[in-house]
Amino acid sequence: MLTPNQENERDMTGFSTRAIHDGNPNDPGTGAVIPPLHLTSTFVQDGVGQLRSEYEYSRSGNPTRTALQETLASLEQGAVGYAFASGLAAEDALIRAHTRPGDTIVIGNDAYGGTYRLIDQVYSQWGVQNRPVDFTDLDAVRAAVAETKPKLLWVESPSNPLLRITDIAAVAEIAHEAGALLVVDNTFATPYLQQPITLGADFVVHSLTKYLGGHSDAVGGAVIVREEALGEPIGFLQNASGGALSPFDSWLFSRGIKTLSARMRAHSDNAEAIVAAIAEHPAVSAIHYPGLASHPGHEIAAKQQRRFGGMVSLQVRGGADAARKLVESTRVFQLAESLGGVESLIELPAAMTHASVSGTDLEVPADLVRLSVGIEDEADLVADLVQALDQLG
Repeated sequence: MLTPNQENERDMTGFSTRAIHDGNPNDPGTGAVIPPLHLTSTFVQDGVGQLRSEYEYSRSGNPTRTALQETLASLEQGAVGYAFASGLAAEDALIRAHTRPGDTIVIGNDAYGGTYRLIDQVYSQWGVQNRPVDFTDLDAVRAAVAETKPKLLWVESPSNPLLRITDIAAVAEIAHEAGALLVVDNTFATPYLQQPITLGADFVVHSLTKYLGGHSDAVGGAVIVREEALGEPIGFLQNASGGALSPFDSWLFSRGIKTLSARMRAHSDNAEAIVAAIAEHPAVSAIHYPGLASHPGHEIAAKQQRRFGGMVSLQVRGGADAARKLVESTRVFQLAESLGGVESLIELPAAMTHASVSGTDLEVPADLVRLSVGIEDEADLVADLVQALDQLG
């Protein structure tokens, strides 16, 4: 938890400054600018129960993970953060901490397939029900909440993969009036573009693997909480269930976060250029990008986000076969799952990241292509995508 002095310092510094310095003081012993990486499983005690600091075993706590968690809490404007071995491990701990058999989770009907699989196929066996709903329709949200009396509302904004935008403040009000808690997956936006806790969310979840790491070299996840009390059961499970993030991966994510603001500006610039370049291409039937004035959520995104981000989804004429040909025809864009790295990726959600939701309320269009726009040269990315679209005829 941040001290009052740290809170004051956070209020007086900008995002990029906090991303570099919060949780990362120089080493007091040597003066090293980068804090040491604590690759240790255990810590010597000066006597039975006499710890030299707060650490005794790295599953329970490690200085390198603590540093990352402090940075995450600062950037998301939360009370405390918890880092896990994957994004799904983070979500699992949150759900176990705050639901019990008989509870319901209202989840967006456009969400990451792995999240829905966890909630629908794993937690349903534990007696936790779910109700998919279109979070862009506030009347539908109110109706679902009134009917199911949920414990959690689970929002992605922008959503994965259709980039729908939810009015987070409005949904937070609906949740809290019903005595429910609001979870926002902020992976696509990152805390640089949007800070859901400041809009009323109780929890923010991240796949650290994506933009926060930024280099496609580590897997991790995080939960950041609005109030310390909400985090205590999550912290307990982090230790008791053993899903904590390793020290080395914690160090990699801390390093990646330092360049987050610069990278997100480049991702956003390139995504906007690509959208402008392909908007009128005859092979494209639809583009899903909140930066477009024609996007249904454009005004809300402009209000609650700093920029519109680096994720773009498009649909192509010719159906699933044309979409498959497109993702197999790019040269700079690499065909792979995941997102948020410096390199550009392209994928077919229906057959890849969202295959597990086929036949459910979350099934995605077969002709949908998802782009994770990297930070390569803008002209190269545009040329690559245009040549691939040209091949569709």
